[in-house]
Amino acid sequence: MTEREEFFMREALALAREAGALGEVPVGAVIVLDGQIVGRGFNQPIVRHDPTAHAEVMALRDAAKNVANYRLPGCELYVTLEPCVMCTGAIFHARIARVVYGARDPKTGVAGSVLDLYSQERLNHHAGVEGGVLAEECGGLLSVFFAARRARTMNA
Repeated sequence: MTEREEFFMREALALAREAGALGEVPVGAVIVLDGQIVGRGFNQPIVRHDPTAHAEVMALRDAAKNVANYRLPGCELYVTLEPCVMCTGAIFHARIARVVYGARDPKTGVAGSVLDLYSQERLNHHAGVEGGVLAEECGGLLSVFFAARRARTMNA
């Protein structure tokens, strides 16, 4: 892990904490172009009543607006949790160059956990992918969130 990767993942972690404070699954994402953050997002499907409002999609929307283009070539996406199939499709359509994620997602992750869409040569766009950046911290945030949710359910 480089200093640069750690810096941007910490920015994504701050956004993940914002999601958690709203009662959303704590996942955050930033999009970086030429060393600058051009897009930020965190999970918001509950508060927005929008099943597509995952952190990655929110960050893609923000970046596309900020650079005035639906294509984001040369951009990197940093996200605290391995992307799902929906987010990966959006990442590919936006032409993101590289994805860096924190914790693996053994239930819905498609960067190697459940499937590996990033290695599919038949797809017309490919993004580089690297996982495990601040994985313990990213995963710990999720573990604490779900433990608290289970505790509330058991006490209700």
